[in-house]
Amino acid sequence: MYENNFPNKRYKHTLAFLQKHIKPSESILDLGVDNPFSKIMRSNGYQVENTGGEDLDIDFDAVTKSKAEVVTAFEIFEHLVAPFNVLSEIKADKLVASIPMRLWFSSAYRSKIDPWDRHYHEFEDWQFDWLLEKSGWVIKDSAKWTNPAKKIGLRPLLRLFTNRYYIVYAERK
Repeated sequence: MYENNFPNKRYKHTLAFLQKHIKPSESILDLGVDNPFSKIMRSNGYQVENTGGEDLDIDFDAVTKSKAEVVTAFEIFEHLVAPFNVLSEIKADKLVASIPMRLWFSSAYRSKIDPWDRHYHEFEDWQFDWLLEKSGWVIKDSAKWTNPAKKIGLRPLLRLFTNRYYIVYAERK
């Protein structure tokens, strides 16, 4: 089901959470360009359209013009300077979104190669909840999971029992 180079645990948890709340018959707008998880959703019967790589901090057209019933956003909001804006513009009534959580023992991720591959925000769960609530969403369910690293050291040890990912299902107020 998942290729070996994909984050199997994260994709497994994300797909199970999505299947718990969203029917394959519901159309989905997935924020971000077509990606490995978009393909997994499609292979599980979901109708998925992706945004086109536009800067979602300032260009909301794909979101405001979409007729999708559900918006998904998997590890997208941490890359935006102002996620409140796009969250407020979503027209769909349902949202499934996940974020990497802020870890006290590791600084925010920043790629040295790709200027877009960096985390402007790394949220604690309560911060992400508050962002969603302030932008017009009511959280109906959530889950967290760890992301162990197959390395030796203090940080890999801490990753064994410290939650790294947080996912929510929310509906419009």
